[in-house]
Amino acid sequence: MALFSRRPKDSSDSQRSDVTPDDAPSPAGERASEEPTEVSTPTEAAASVPISVSSYGGLGSPAPRVEPRRTARAATKVAPVATETVPGLRDNVLVREALARVADGIASQALLDVARQMLQGHLFLRVKGDARTLLAEGKELPLAMINVGERRFALAYSSGASLQASVRADGDVDTSAMGQPVLAVLRHVLDGPYDGLVIDQSSAPARAVLPKELLKKVMEKVDDSLTVKTLLAGERTPGTASAVAEALTRVPLWVAVGKVADGRPGIAEGRSEDGARYLEVYSHPLEVAVMGRGDQAAPLTAAQLAGALNGDTGLSGVIVDPAGPWIRLSRIDLAPVFARAV
Repeated sequence: MALFSRRPKDSSDSQRSDVTPDDAPSPAGERASEEPTEVSTPTEAAASVPISVSSYGGLGSPAPRVEPRRTARAATKVAPVATETVPGLRDNVLVREALARVADGIASQALLDVARQMLQGHLFLRVKGDARTLLAEGKELPLAMINVGERRFALAYSSGASLQASVRADGDVDTSAMGQPVLAVLRHVLDGPYDGLVIDQSSAPARAVLPKELLKKVMEKVDDSLTVKTLLAGERTPGTASAVAEALTRVPLWVAVGKVADGRPGIAEGRSEDGARYLEVYSHPLEVAVMGRGDQAAPLTAAQLAGALNGDTGLSGVIVDPAGPWIRLSRIDLAPVFARAV
């Protein structure tokens, strides 16, 4: 039985907007090119995610200290090992770790990091009473929420530990927990009378308030199957590279467009330890924004990607979602993409 009803997709395009430049984290063994390669794709089509987020300071606690620049962290190639901080409840480790970084960086960038890492896996919800019994009886589920003045926020959790912290905070033991796919949770929030979503509200400072406006931007450009993000978040196997390459032929793709030294538009690339060049490809505009370089996210088709690689034989392949978890794909790996150009 579906917990939430689906809402129609919002087909409206987001507007262009610059993101405040910052020290961009680079994948292990990668660095951002100082002079991105020139792109053949029309930059007029660039569609970045305009973000104007407010830090609620943990719903009443002092606002986190904001530094003018943050220290770049090395992007993780592989997602952390799956954990169960409460037996039987599998944590969303990428969201949990993004929340743990909230207090360390610029508030807006930290929230973007949480938002992008949500695009895989599940979140936990608290329900007053027994969720299974209520579902079996066809009753509406009374989900946990919080009021902040006149604002109403839905509550979700990244792990069993954050759920336990919530129960300890309010003392309400007559509740049950259930995991739901993240897109189902986000659609429920957007369809409901909520002003946003609070994740791990009792786990200060590792908590985040995601305004409704940000959630709308997340959903506007999302791949409904979250294919690439799910593959990168999962266990790496000998088949991961081919699975990601195949996905690139059919899911929304993005590149990071900025200005080169002479002011012309260019596309960002990364380099490995041996100097090999890799085109940066992203699964969502948020993945571009979180890099903090002020680039715009431009949509790219598989055929355009193949054309860009064919037009620059010096490129060794692509690096997907450089902020991590990331993967490098060689030209051999990208055979399904090149087939689209035939």
